[in-house]
Amino acid sequence: MEITAAMVKELRERTGAGVMECKRALAETGGDLDKAEAKIEEWAGGRISKRVGRTTNQGIVEAYVHGGGRIGVLVELNCETDFVARNELFRELAHDLALQVAAMNPQYLRAEEIPPGTPGKPEDLALLAMPFIKDPSRTVGDLVNEAIRKTGENIQVRRFVRFVVGE
Repeated sequence: MEITAAMVKELRERTGAGVMECKRALAETGGDLDKAEAKIEEWAGGRISKRVGRTTNQGIVEAYVHGGGRIGVLVELNCETDFVARNELFRELAHDLALQVAAMNPQYLRAEEIPPGTPGKPEDLALLAMPFIKDPSRTVGDLVNEAIRKTGENIQVRRFVRFVVGE
């Protein structure tokens, strides 16, 4: 099957991968976009794990106020360079995380932080394990990993806090 520019473009939009990587994935999967997307995700898994250990000492603190000032959220999102911290994709991720915290009130950042015997499911208690409010087919952790893949840098949600008037 011939790999067209339109196919490469669509796969790039789905995955954020480079042109040559998309062409290679499409060639290996006979032009099947879904299989090519899965192949790129498989390849990206190794690259993401290599980035996770890198230092993240740049970033932003995103503030979000909801409900006429009744709910307020602060989220610290870190990355490796100030260049990425100023990137629109990174800022949008920080805003989406703040929206998630405001809407879902997570108690922990990661599922591993939940003390044994705590009532509730990790996907209800831990921010990174929760289904993303704008697309429940993905978790918040998937959203962060997607940003890591697109920026080429390690990105970490450092901490968050949620304030509610009267609580």
